[in-house]
Amino acid sequence: MQLTRHTDYALRVLIHLAVSPTGRATIGEVADAHLLSRNHLMKVVHHLAKGGFIATQRGRGGGFLLARPAEAISIGAVVRHCEPDMRMADCPACVIRGACGLSALLSQATAAFLTVLDEATLADAAHDRSGLAALIAALPAPADRVSACASSPLHSD
Repeated sequence: MQLTRHTDYALRVLIHLAVSPTGRATIGEVADAHLLSRNHLMKVVHHLAKGGFIATQRGRGGGFLLARPAEAISIGAVVRHCEPDMRMADCPACVIRGACGLSALLSQATAAFLTVLDEATLADAAHDRSGLAALIAALPAPADRVSACASSPLHSD
């Protein structure tokens, strides 16, 4: 199973907040730290706020913060909120669905996947708070990372 980019970004935002020394962040801070699109990140933050995972504050000194403690945020709940369609295959549109057992197997696999995530919290994902905070703080400035990527031998034009 592969999660969408939206869910990936949502989990990164939540982990970022969980390890932030102030407990708060801005779109710009998270986008710069993780090299994410600010426009896409605004949609993700809005969606997380609608789901009750974060609280937002507009204006000077604004930003967003966790709406409840990291221990109270289930990774499974975040994934369900961000992934409304967890189908691994398009079984309803399949011509052999009447006799095929794959749909039931995939449903069981999805349920097992979500069961594991339901047992994990944001606090579990961010258990090495100091290590994560140090990695985020040590990232080069966004301009430095872009120029470093451009000079990388793996870069292709």
